[in-house]
Amino acid sequence: MTSLYNQAPSVSAVFSLYTSFSAIMMIFRTIFNDIVPKRIQDYITGKVVDFFFSSYLPTRFTFVIEKEWDDSVENATYRAAEVYLPTLLSRLSSGKLLVGSSNLKNPEAHPKLGIPINTGITDEFEGIHLEWTLHSVETQNVPNVKRFFHLTCEKEFRKKIMEEYFTYLTKSADSILRQRESLKIYTYDRQQHSSCWLSTVFEHHTTFETLAIEPQLKTTVIDDLDAFSKGKGFFRSVGRAWKRGYLLCGPPGTGKSSMVAAIANYMKYDIYDLQLQSVRDDSELRRILTSIANRSILLIEDIDCGSRKRQTKETKEKRVSLSGLLNLVDGLWSSCGEERIIIFTTNHKEKLDPALLRPGRMDMHILMDYCTPFVFKKLVALYLKIDDHVLFDPIERLVLKVSVTPAEVAHKLMVTKNADIALRGLLELLETKTMKEEEDTKETEDGDDTRKLNQMKKDK
Repeated sequence: MTSLYNQAPSVSAVFSLYTSFSAIMMIFRTIFNDIVPKRIQDYITGKVVDFFFSSYLPTRFTFVIEKEWDDSVENATYRAAEVYLPTLLSRLSSGKLLVGSSNLKNPEAHPKLGIPINTGITDEFEGIHLEWTLHSVETQNVPNVKRFFHLTCEKEFRKKIMEEYFTYLTKSADSILRQRESLKIYTYDRQQHSSCWLSTVFEHHTTFETLAIEPQLKTTVIDDLDAFSKGKGFFRSVGRAWKRGYLLCGPPGTGKSSMVAAIANYMKYDIYDLQLQSVRDDSELRRILTSIANRSILLIEDIDCGSRKRQTKETKEKRVSLSGLLNLVDGLWSSCGEERIIIFTTNHKEKLDPALLRPGRMDMHILMDYCTPFVFKKLVALYLKIDDHVLFDPIERLVLKVSVTPAEVAHKLMVTKNADIALRGLLELLETKTMKEEEDTKETEDGDDTRKLNQMKKDK
């Protein structure tokens, strides 16, 4: 017993060993933090954590949900997680939150919560404890950052999570999207090595209540949108893709863009604004189509310009072909995704290829026409807040006589809040247009008479 006691290290020796070990660890920590690059630090830390977790917590299982899936197509599960997880951020036990705002028009807007990197977000599903974590790593490829979610649970619940929780996740995200207040508008950014959709908040406040169109047209469009939104079962039963196509045609300034905004706000759909001239070829058009989220609007403006083939002096450039465009509308590729609306706009319907106008290509052709008496009164009610005035009758008579767009009328009504001055300015505009149209008509008739006279002289 005495020999064992004599062999035991003294307190001073133990303290000396502890001091030496602490000093070595402090030096190692300083070197690790100051010299080792951050990416290598994160890699080593992750490996150490994974080692101990795999050694001492073998009952845990992790699902990996990457942003892209199956040949660079957006992972719908990742998208659902992005929508759903912000609703759980109030449960964060960490001492930090990611906040921000993209509302540039209102700097005082309340910031929204975002999903922080490398921070556990807890969820509970039928008594099962789950933990979500968003990871971000740098890569040498394009894009330079790769993001993915980890969903961790007990191994015994793996099957239930696969069969039930992910379905719950998708349905919850869909419900959130249907009730969201803010929408986004995307523009396609084509780069040399990679292309992507860039988004910003869509704050066009036009609704069907404020849109100045004829009542019958408004009712027809709304009824068609309602039938489409409820038609999932119908489209499947008849073997058609769950999509709808609208061709908005009419002169500039007749409200085509406002109609798009009203549809987006009514359906609560994001807008993907695609400039067809920026698309390299049919293959890129197909990639673009597969990258668009469900419950969205694909907008292609001035389709009569974008569908023309451009040619240089030396060589013909590759462009989107008519067949590629038709495939987008009602071909096999149009079935990629669900609950999508495709909207084409044109100022010159007569310039479109007849194949685009054939029945079944675009489901509804909507004529956005010149101003009518009803549209005029609607605009006056919106801008001047009145429903009657002594100048209404002469203005309505001229509106029926000359071609004036709703944009031109609105421009005059926005000059002042004084109804007398604003309406007088509009009346002068209409009178000027009337005089010009009469002069143009007279010149045309005089030209026809001159040509007839010259022809009679030649005949003699």
